[in-house]
Amino acid sequence: MRKALRWLLSLVVLIGIGTAGTVSAAGAATAAEPQATDIKDRLLAIPGMSLIEEKPYTGYRYFVLDYTQPIDHRHPSKGTFKQRLTVLHKDTARPTAFFTSGYNVSTNPSRSEPTRIIDGNQVSMEYRFFTPSRPEPADWSKLDIWQAASDQHRIFKALKPIYDKKWVATGGSKGGMTATYYERFYPRDMDGVVAYVAPNDVVNKEDSRYDEFFETVGTEECRAKLEAVQREALVRREPLEKKYAAFAEAGGYTFKTVGNLDKAYEAVVLDLVWGFWQYQPESACADVPDAKSASDQVIFDYVDQVGGWTSYTDQGLTPYTPYYYQAGTQLGSPDIKQPWLGDLSRYGYQPPRNFVPRDIPMKFQSGAMADVDRWVRHNATRMLYVYGENDPWGAEPFRPARGAKHDSHVFTAPGANHGANVAGLVPAEKAKATERIQAWAGVSTSASPKPLAPYDAKLDRKDERKELTLRP
Repeated sequence: MRKALRWLLSLVVLIGIGTAGTVSAAGAATAAEPQATDIKDRLLAIPGMSLIEEKPYTGYRYFVLDYTQPIDHRHPSKGTFKQRLTVLHKDTARPTAFFTSGYNVSTNPSRSEPTRIIDGNQVSMEYRFFTPSRPEPADWSKLDIWQAASDQHRIFKALKPIYDKKWVATGGSKGGMTATYYERFYPRDMDGVVAYVAPNDVVNKEDSRYDEFFETVGTEECRAKLEAVQREALVRREPLEKKYAAFAEAGGYTFKTVGNLDKAYEAVVLDLVWGFWQYQPESACADVPDAKSASDQVIFDYVDQVGGWTSYTDQGLTPYTPYYYQAGTQLGSPDIKQPWLGDLSRYGYQPPRNFVPRDIPMKFQSGAMADVDRWVRHNATRMLYVYGENDPWGAEPFRPARGAKHDSHVFTAPGANHGANVAGLVPAEKAKATERIQAWAGVSTSASPKPLAPYDAKLDRKDERKELTLRP
């Protein structure tokens, strides 16, 4: 009886320890480890999370991190890779903005506009296959919008126990597309989506809306000046290509991917009109040179200023191989006619296939964007899109389901280009957009909504990266 009683007492003790601590393999109890309280320790306690560096910034903690992701979310056992992300930490009691550019992630502290509007934390994700967030060896078939959305979902699930308040997804251009695709595949994760200047190429072979855009954007005088410079650059192809060859030799630039210097030259020239309206304010029309009187050097320098002669070199293309791969397999890309060039063009608007190394196979999936478009039109809730009036990429916009039930909105900033934002909207729409973002984030709003965090010239500077016109 005494042996039985001792056995029962031992069992009770072990059960009690099991609720407050752990039992080693040898059966010895150990005290429960105290929960980490420092935010760095809490982040690094996440399985698969590792620290690259911490950078100080007044009022925040800023971490550059690696997170282990499956190469294929459908088959997690088939290998992993390290995906880079950053955390701009303010307070776990504040909401969080989940940002991606759709390209590389910056490793310097910065805030997206929604982060400032909600005065929250910001998690920023590097898109898979942009280096260094690329599996080795790279199976390019695993670079698609579902796999990338699953990366984002998995990061959210890992961080949500720490940042347990509301979350909003955001991004500009390809980042706005990324936020949209994430919402389509994981609609229960975010409390709202703020997508800026996000293209929506539903039918890749139908690009007439872009042609219509270039027939009416800006003034007739400005359009004529730009078209004349573009024509003149093709008329003077021989002397200007000599300058381009000297430029390439001096810089060590090569043209293996696109094929040759002539193809690269024409690709830059054909981007001129698009590139101007994507990046330049309408006031820059005054700086367009007179095509007939301008010297070869003036034409050469102006095309470089707007489009960048390095854009279609191997060195310019390589960092963007993942984008061109996606454009040629799912996202689609524009193909504008530019009738003012007549028969001066030898290659037309070249397809993404020309900008991806030939040893990477590509096959276009025509239903990918149509699926997203249908979902956004009929099922989207709490989504806000901001476009620029003068931005070519806005010619094919997203049109989310409308009405009180869906609480989704589309705004256009007058006179704005590819840098359009909430701050550039007309006052009533600016107030409405700000109020909805704050409401989705669960923070209080006022009768005159405005960003809750004061402007910081360093944190809130615009992204200075200049993308080629075929890159949104």
